[in-house]
Parts: sequence; structure tokens; C-alpha cells
Amino acid sequence: MEIKETRQNEANEANSKDVQNIREKEVQESSDSDVDSQIDMLRAAGIGIAEDDPTEPVLTLRMWVLGIAFCIVVSGLNTLYTLRTPSLTISGSVVLLLAYPLGKLWEKTIPNWVVPLGIYSFELNPGPFNTKEHTLIYIMSNLSIYVRLGADVLTEQQMFYGYKAGWGFQILITLATFLVGFCLAGIFRAIIVVPQELIWPGVLSVTALTTTLHHVKQEQVQSRYETWKISRYAFFTMACCISFCWYWFPDFIFPALSYFSFPCWIKPESKVVNQIFGMSSGMGLLPITFDWSQISYVGSPLLIPSWAILNVFISLVFWIWIVSVACYYTNVWNTGYLPFQSSKVFDNTGGVYKVKKIVNAASGYKLDVKKYLAYSPVYMPITYALNMYGLSFATLSALLVWVILEKRHVMADAARRVPHLIIESLPGRSREYSEDERGDPDVPLWWYLIGCILALCMAIFAVEWWNVELRWYGVLLACLVALVFYPPLALVYATSNLKINIDIFCRIVAGFVFEGKVLANIWFFDIGYITTIKGLYFAQDMKLAYYCHIPQRKLFLVQCVGMVVGTLSSLGILNWALGHIKGVCTSAAVNGFSCPYSSTHFNTSLIWGAVGPRRYFSNQIGYSAFLYFFILGAILPIPVYYLSRRYPKSFWKRVHIPLFLGGLNYLPPATGMNYGSWAVVGLTFGWVIRSRMHGWWSKYNFVLSSAMDSTLAIGKVVLILTSRRAGNLQNELGLTLSCSIGKTHVRAFSSERSALEYLHGRE
Repeated sequence: MEIKETRQNEANEANSKDVQNIREKEVQESSDSDVDSQIDMLRAAGIGIAEDDPTEPVLTLRMWVLGIAFCIVVSGLNTLYTLRTPSLTISGSVVLLLAYPLGKLWEKTIPNWVVPLGIYSFELNPGPFNTKEHTLIYIMSNLSIYVRLGADVLTEQQMFYGYKAGWGFQILITLATFLVGFCLAGIFRAIIVVPQELIWPGVLSVTALTTTLHHVKQEQVQSRYETWKISRYAFFTMACCISFCWYWFPDFIFPALSYFSFPCWIKPESKVVNQIFGMSSGMGLLPITFDWSQISYVGSPLLIPSWAILNVFISLVFWIWIVSVACYYTNVWNTGYLPFQSSKVFDNTGGVYKVKKIVNAASGYKLDVKKYLAYSPVYMPITYALNMYGLSFATLSALLVWVILEKRHVMADAARRVPHLIIESLPGRSREYSEDERGDPDVPLWWYLIGCILALCMAIFAVEWWNVELRWYGVLLACLVALVFYPPLALVYATSNLKINIDIFCRIVAGFVFEGKVLANIWFFDIGYITTIKGLYFAQDMKLAYYCHIPQRKLFLVQCVGMVVGTLSSLGILNWALGHIKGVCTSAAVNGFSCPYSSTHFNTSLIWGAVGPRRYFSNQIGYSAFLYFFILGAILPIPVYYLSRRYPKSFWKRVHIPLFLGGLNYLPPATGMNYGSWAVVGLTFGWVIRSRMHGWWSKYNFVLSSAMDSTLAIGKVVLILTSRRAGNLQNELGLTLSCSIGKTHVRAFSSERSALEYLHGRE
């Protein structure tokens, strides 16, 4: 009997080992499949198709002149046009496209003279304009996009709160937020940049365009794929021309192509039809549009992996088209009285909330409690409330749990290596651990640590010297928030090219810690949230430099110079605009310089800074229920993690809870139409065409994305510059089409009830 039991136990152990081996093999096969897919994407983007030439010049005079010039011009224009309605962003893709002919012109016209400079010398024309120079010009000018994020907050403080701190504060706080983001990217570089499995899809269109323009290994590309014979360069040129010509149809000639909501045209007065099919304030259930600016509102769908798109699309269907609809038509949180979707908040009469009734300059931007109680609590549309608060809370806890489950070993190993890396990177120590795979000296970790200390000192001095209500411990707390959430945010962005926002969380934390202090709220938001966004862009540029074989120390220098130049250019234009444009930041401003982004931030900071989260979550509307979403977010990643480990070949492997909860972060102002059309196009190219026409996808997909994004940005510039005449001509020809109706509510408020009456449920 004992022998039988022993044999049975041995058999069970053997079976258990076999099952474990099978599972490990399945996990390995799944991992190998992912690696093959990533290599395929990198090859399609032109990465790794040519060997690196370490003798290529990088920090050339040509690169510095063009890079600094683009940085000055683009950062200034982006700062200026962020004050305008409609706004305009000159994206990095435009710079990438324009820098190429200028670089080639320099190559062909400037003589190759050697200019002595003391013990050094430099060449005016070091030879052919190469991809490394081109990429560094793009990276330096790309910093201009980060500058405008802080310009909105400075404008809000000066024009809406009336506190002009001056150049000293502006330079210190802007450089401090730059440095914090830069140092976050550098400190966590080993976790978020170096790993090969983190491909950073956002840079693939850049590498595809540079290799196409510079004709890198085009013969090899032509023979590699069995598809159309037209070269990538010719395809890019053709796509640019067609895209630029088409841009004028949905954006000027026939705007109905942008919002192709034909059910609303058939029954324009029907509230239900508008709620279901409306693309501005409705669900956008038929996401049909022929406008690339609407399709790519979230980002180019051609760059995002299909698994990430599926997670976001399922989130749209479940949270917006099912849960939000159910809550709306059952009048949860009184949302049935409001539009289905809007980025505005409302009062108890169904009108837009008039914040200045309870907080204004006369009261020193402090909440007048009596006026607040006599007026109304804040009411939110269902999509705004559910996505911006409920799902945002769930995403925060889900991110932390997800990182612990999926990346705990990587994070722990990195933390253990930090002291060793610091010691080894000190002067005079061995360089065994401080060179990259090409032998170039790496950037020591202590450089970033010193930069971080410098940034903290600058920020603390700025908030203590100038009366912006934020104290030194607020700066440290905001940096702690950024430090905790930056790694998981970067890991998500590095794999999906989708950003998850923590802005509302920063507003709420500041609202509790600095209750009633609106200026403290906006600067806590700036240091806690905007620094993480800047850090994501810095890390993305580091990955781009890694793909293009640019030495890290040279990249470090270029990014530092770009930070300083971009800051000075942006602040110079900002101060000129605020002091010289007539009626700036008012509805009477000339040429539409009404500061729309700063106005939105102003209303948000009043709600969270003056009214405060304590009153917001303690009223009887029921918004305190959103706090339970923290628990939901912490629970959901756990079963998904174990199911994906138990069934590595099943769909659970592709379920990404942080994206499922936080992938809709642009909604509102984005709509169901934006996300729906984005998902349809992304899945068509990333799934259908990639599987059935793999050669075409590999050869043209990323080039097409570059062409569409570049011409969209150029078309917007041309349209904005001619907007006044274009608008007149559009009205003369009768090309505008109105498909909206005045009221889209299910119900209307029955009376002008006061806040106290409403809170007590009186009729």
C-alpha cells in the first residue's frame, strides 16, 4: 500500500513538473512571438536596417544653427498660438520635414572651411547632412512643445489671477519643471529606455521618415517586401500631396465631412437622435469621419499596437456606450438634466456654472461660503464625471498594483543597482559599467541627481520668494507624486504610445493640503503633473537617440541647451504677447487671442482650489461614490495577472487594466466619434492590413503616418494664417453646416431652486 502511494506521489510530481514545463514553454513561445513582432515593427520603421557609422559627425555647426533656430521659432510660435482660438501647434513632424531641405541646402552651398577656435577648430560644412544631425535638430525643437505646457499656467496666474511675478519667477519655475522631468527620465532610464521590449511606438514615424528622406538602404527595402514597387520616398511625397489637398475639404470646403453624422441631419430636432449619434455632445455611436485631425485627435492610430487599441475601444464600449448611457437615462447624480457629454460643469438650473458668482477678484479669490450655499453646488455631465474622476481614481490605484505585479523584479533590481551605479560613475572610478554597447561614454547617474537637486532648489526658492501660496513642503510633495507615478506612466507610454493623466489627482491633493489657495493649486499641478508629461517626452527622445546611435552625452548636451533656449524664447514671446496684444485673454481680444487653455485651467483651479475637494465630495449629490473606484482599480489587475500567467496564450495576455481604465483620458473634450474612428482606422491598419498585406504594411505604414501628421500640421498653419478671409469666403459660399440643436438634455430643471433647497431635496 505504501509502495503504491509512493509511486502515485511520484507520478503526481512528474505530472506536475510536466504541466509546469508546458506552461513555461507556452510563456516562452508567447514571449518569442512578442519579440518577433517587435523586431518586425522596428524593421518596418527603418531601425536596424543599416549598420551604424561611428565616424559620422554629430555636434556640427549645421546642427547647432538649425536646431537653435528651430527651437527659438517653434517655441515662440507655439507659445503665442496657445493663447489663440483656435489654437495651433507646430509639431515636431513639421520641423523634421522642413529641416531636411535646409540641411541639404547647407551641404550644397556652404564651403568646407575649417575655422580655428583656440585649441579647437570646427568645420563649416563637415559633409553630407546625416540622420544623426537631423534627429538632434528634431529633438531640440521638440522641446518647444513642452514649454507651452508651463506657459498656460503662467498666463493663468498673470491674466486671470492678476499676479505678475516677473521674469525671475518665470525663468526659475519653468527651468525647474523642465529639469525635474529631464531628471526623472534620466534616473529611470535603465527601466524605461534601455530595455529592448519597450519600443516607444511614438518615435517609429520619426525613424521611418528620416531613413526615407536620407534614402538609407532603400535598395534593400525595395527587394525585401513583395508589394508595390514605388519607393518609400515617392510614396511619402505622393501621400503628402494628396493629404494636403484633401485637408481643405473637411476643414474648409465641406465641414460636414469632418462630422459625418447623417442621422442628425435627417432628424436635427430630435434629442434622442442627437444623444445617440451626436458627435459633439452625444455618444458618437456611428464614428464616421473623413477628417484626419478628428481621427488622430488621440494620436496617430497607425503607430499604436492593435492590442492597445482594442483595450481602449473595449473601454469606450463598456464605460461610455453602456455604463454612461445607463447612468444618464436613470438620472444618476442628476446627470439626466445635463448634456450627455461636455467638458463644462453646471449649476442646479442646468446652466453653465458661473464660478465668478462665488469666487472673484474682489474676494481675493477666496470662496464666499454664503454665496456658494445660495447659488449651487457643482454638477457634472456623466461622461465628464465618470471618466475624469471615477476612472481616473481607478487608474491611479491600478497603475501601482499593475507595476507591483508585472514589474516588481525589474524595479527591485534597478533600486539595488542605484548605489553601485552612483559609485562607479564618480570621477576616477572604473568605466566598466558606464559605457553603452557602442563604447561611447554614458551619462553618469549622478549628473541627473545633481540636476534634480538643482531643480528642487530653484522651485523652492521661487515659491518661497514670490507669494504664490505654495510652500516648500508643497514642492516636495508634488515631486513625490511625480516620482511615484512616473515609472508606471512611462512603462504604459513606452509600450502603447498612450498617456494616462494624473492631473485631477494633483488638483485634489493640492485642494486638501492647501485648501482655499488657488495659486498653490495651479503650481502644485504644474510641478506634480506637467513635470511627468515633460519626463515622458524626454524619455521618448532618449529612446529615439538610442535607435539612431547618437551618443548619450551628446544628447544630454543638446537637451540641456534646448531647455534653456526654449525657455527664454517662450517667456520672451509670452511677456510680449500679454503686454502688447489688445484685450488679450478676454472675449474682446483681437484675432482670437482669448487664452482658451488658461481660461479652462482657471475655472478648474477655482473649483479645486477655492471650493475644494472637501465640499465637492461631501455634498449630497453623491460624488463621494467615486472614491470607491480606488478599490475597483486596485482589485482588477490581480485576477487578470493570474489568468494571464495561467493561460499565457489566451486573450488575457493582451488585457491591460491601466489602459482599460485610463485610456479614455482625452474624453472630454474628445468624443466617442474621435475614439471610435481612431480605433477603426488603427485596427484596420494594425490588424487587418498587417496580417493580410504584411509587405505593404511593413514598407509604407509608418511613412504614411508621417505624411498624414506632417501635412495636417502644415495645413493648419496655412488655414490659421488665412482664417479671416477663409471664414468670410466660407460664409459667402454657404459651406457651413449646422447639425446641432440647442438643448440635448433628457429633462429640464423645473425651477430656479437654491443650493440649500436642492441639497435638502425640496420641490
